[in-house]
Amino acid sequence: MSEAIDTRRLPEVITDYLAAHQARDLDPALAYYTEDAIAVDEGHTYRGRREIRDWLARAGGEYTYTMKLVAAQRIDDDHYVAVHHLEGDFPGGVVDLRFRFTLRDGHVAQLVIEP
Repeated sequence: MSEAIDTRRLPEVITDYLAAHQARDLDPALAYYTEDAIAVDEGHTYRGRREIRDWLARAGGEYTYTMKLVAAQRIDDDHYVAVHHLEGDFPGGVVDLRFRFTLRDGHVAQLVIEP
């Protein structure tokens, strides 16, 4: 059964990953993924650390924006959703994005980002 949780109660692997992701600190962010991880963003699927690193290196780089964690949900021990509010110079200027995490052995096995 899913439940809304305080954003400070997300697992450490998620909060640490999000901090590295937001800072665009590629190698630390990448270290949170499993070797066979999958990331899905803007309709594209990236498989494995090499493709995910390439995606992280270019994702959102053409825009300036702020990103704030505004909500979190625990689905079960391995599935969480973190909702980020973005404002910036991208088309539309404002969006709430859901980062859906699947964890395995203390790492991110899958991340799906969607509005």
